[in-house]
Amino acid sequence: MNILLIYPKFPDTFWSYRHALKFIRKKAYAPPLGLLTIAPMLPASWENRLLDLNITSLTQEDLAWADFAFISGMVVQREAAKGIIDRCKQAGVTTVVGGPLFTSEYQDFDQVDHFVLDEAEITLPRFLSDLSAGRARRVYRAAAHPELRNTPVPAWDLVNMREYSTMSIQYSRGCPYHCEFCNVTALFGHRPRIKSAAQVIRELTALYDQGWRGSIFFVDDNFIGHRKHLRTELLPALIEWRRTHKEVKFHTEVSINLADDESLMAMMADAGFTTIFVGIETPDDQSLVEACKQHNRNRDLTEDVKRLHRAGLQVQGGFIVGFDNDTPSIFQRQINFIQQSGVVVAMVGLLQAPIGTKLYDRLKKASRILGTISGDNVDGTTNIIPKMGLETLQKGYRTILQTIYAPANYYPRVKTFLKDYTPSWSTMSIKWEHIMAFLRSIYHLGIRGKERKQYWHLLGWTIFTHPRLFPVAITMAIYGHHFRKITETRLL
Repeated sequence: MNILLIYPKFPDTFWSYRHALKFIRKKAYAPPLGLLTIAPMLPASWENRLLDLNITSLTQEDLAWADFAFISGMVVQREAAKGIIDRCKQAGVTTVVGGPLFTSEYQDFDQVDHFVLDEAEITLPRFLSDLSAGRARRVYRAAAHPELRNTPVPAWDLVNMREYSTMSIQYSRGCPYHCEFCNVTALFGHRPRIKSAAQVIRELTALYDQGWRGSIFFVDDNFIGHRKHLRTELLPALIEWRRTHKEVKFHTEVSINLADDESLMAMMADAGFTTIFVGIETPDDQSLVEACKQHNRNRDLTEDVKRLHRAGLQVQGGFIVGFDNDTPSIFQRQINFIQQSGVVVAMVGLLQAPIGTKLYDRLKKASRILGTISGDNVDGTTNIIPKMGLETLQKGYRTILQTIYAPANYYPRVKTFLKDYTPSWSTMSIKWEHIMAFLRSIYHLGIRGKERKQYWHLLGWTIFTHPRLFPVAITMAIYGHHFRKITETRLL
């Protein structure tokens, strides 16, 4: 059997980093970890090809070669996935689909031949067994969540690593919290399921042996969900592994209460973690109550962010507007918080209600759901009827992004961050591609850019006050260029 593992193209969003990737001559942020994980689960006699349509295209020659197309994706890739399915149908290629998009919305894809939904460790073996017996069904679901101890090492040999800025691995699935708007627990449950430290080290070593020397993203929705194992097994193993693999550094997603645990922050920094995405959501306490975000309440969120920065962990923040308790004052409050805390990378989105969440169920009963979500956090759309009114919400949302990514506000926020940031110096390294990115930033930002005054001021200020953080300042300047491009092209 000839198998195409196809990953649909992403739209241009904050998290595509498309405009920033040009500075380091990369085509995409990270390869599709889900498809790379299921590849070793397929029969050894099958021939597999990965087609990440974020770096390449799907040709008629590819379709003529293939017997099956295995397609995975997220909700934001919905339209691109439909186009791929149509082409496979026209070419007579059997389609097998899975992943978050299809698990949530499989009823909307009439042309698909087989749905292998939920988690592949359970449903894919059932499908393959039925296929070999000539009785493959159309839909495969799982009634439980698998343990991860038998999940294979991803097939990194299928990837052209030169095209990507980051690689990804997964340590855990599931989250112990109950945030009303989040579909992570609907997909993966509340009990964090983990891989052993030995498994994670095997995956890292496999990546290293394939020649990878850059950053690696732990894609866990809450990396600190199982703190005991993290503290006693995984982090000590990572610290030891990095003694001989110092070029590699990590980033991941955590909850804000990491800031309460000084020893865990220190261990993560020692293990090579430099960046964490944190769902801060809102500075409004009543909206946190509404969202069931109890672990974000009764704390000084600004000081929490600064404490994480001082521990060497750069906070990338997720923010939401459009809660029922939000009033028009929330827009300026969000701006003030982002500026004062020094969250340079601030992903602000309208509240959306994914299928399967408590929020979706609650608003559907109240007749306040308008179809499905786009999956794009920054397109200014929502599938709910907001209490403050959609026009007011969208106008205020545009004001936030226009303000926080305007050079006059963005560059001072970078300085606020750099004043607090105390990285582990073992994670600071400069490669040739970074030098070239700096030179390109001089041309695109310092000479041609609208922000050239702020750009040169930041560089001069950093050299004289925080010279060892100069590479970080350059990276932040390049990120700002990307975020402004997205804001200008998607919202204005």
